[in-house]
Amino acid sequence: MKSCKLLVLLFVLAFFVNPANAVTSKCEECHNKITPGIVKDFNRGEMAKEMDCTACHGEAHKNADDVDKATLPTIATCQECHSEQAEQYLSGKHALGLLPITAFPGFAHAQPTAFIAGQKGCNGCHNLGIKDEKTKNEGLAGEFRKHYKYGMDCQNCHTRHAFSKKEALQPEACNQCHTGFDHAQWEMWSHSKHGAAYNTDREAHRGATCQDCHMAGGNHRVMTAWGFLALRLPEKDAEWMGYRVSILKGLGVLDKDGKPTGRLEVVKAANMVRLTEESFNAEREAMVKVCQQCHSAIYVKKNFENADQMIKASDEIFAEAIELVAKLYQDGILKSKTNMATFPYPDLLTFYEVDTHLEVLLYEMFMDYRQKSFQASFHFMPDYTTWYGLAKLKKTIVEMREIDKHMRMAHKHKAMAK
Repeated sequence: MKSCKLLVLLFVLAFFVNPANAVTSKCEECHNKITPGIVKDFNRGEMAKEMDCTACHGEAHKNADDVDKATLPTIATCQECHSEQAEQYLSGKHALGLLPITAFPGFAHAQPTAFIAGQKGCNGCHNLGIKDEKTKNEGLAGEFRKHYKYGMDCQNCHTRHAFSKKEALQPEACNQCHTGFDHAQWEMWSHSKHGAAYNTDREAHRGATCQDCHMAGGNHRVMTAWGFLALRLPEKDAEWMGYRVSILKGLGVLDKDGKPTGRLEVVKAANMVRLTEESFNAEREAMVKVCQQCHSAIYVKKNFENADQMIKASDEIFAEAIELVAKLYQDGILKSKTNMATFPYPDLLTFYEVDTHLEVLLYEMFMDYRQKSFQASFHFMPDYTTWYGLAKLKKTIVEMREIDKHMRMAHKHKAMAK
């Protein structure tokens, strides 16, 4: 009897260390000693049933002396087996994640190389736009993978080396990037009724997850109507369009006369905004269909309309703040890092690389409070819409008006003293 129990125990241990249906590899002889966690992860995944390490890493690496010969995978590697998912991914916004960083070198160049190319800051998430070995870092450190070779795309959600579909289907898979300062979707969703319903009964899957709404049917494209910046063109609401012109000038997409600049091409390339009514409506209608799987058409329509109006309410305050700072530039009271002669507006895309408290407040409005106001509206989290969003916008514009008053008074006294 004891010997029978021992055999069962040995069988169980053998299965979990190296499943019987896994393809064995010579690589494991070394890696079981130096990186046992990687071996265990790979052997618990589906891919271990049909392939070994060489499928992704090539066959050139043989021993400890030629580690650099091991190929690191790119999306092209995954595409060989997962062509449909790769095609969907490459047509969506995640695959364009690197563009917002590399397109604005004025900001990127001000950061430590480890922060950008080394992926310890912005590129810790935006590295999902690194599609191949030659992806450029726009002068920061040549090609990204020459500085730090580990970033890629698919593994951000299907983490190595298990590359689990089950893991990627869980909302926690989105948590690392969609959290915090400028995109707190994780906090919004997890504290919403959707999140509460899901987390209190995961087996029933009552509440919608990130994947249910943004990857309906398993589609890896992941797009939304408003995009990250909550901007669209054209805009039929004339009052709202007036606010939007100020914001687009602040983004450097329009010049001081309201005409498109070269930066518009970057925005187009990154697919950050919908630039036609048709493209906006297509994304909106796709999401409406997803929502109507659980909610009535009337309920969905009203909630989208109210969320849209939260963007307008936020834009009114944000546009006033942009124009306030722009007027200080134009009046020579505040010095700008931009070319004052041709573009007397704050450049929002310098983010926090500014010189005055007033400009820091504008940056916080842009990347924190306005983002939370509109994102929480669509993620059904009223507390974030209110206290982390709209209320903060209103508080900050009061501060900015006071600072503007004091700066103008000090400038006047300085001029009179000369």
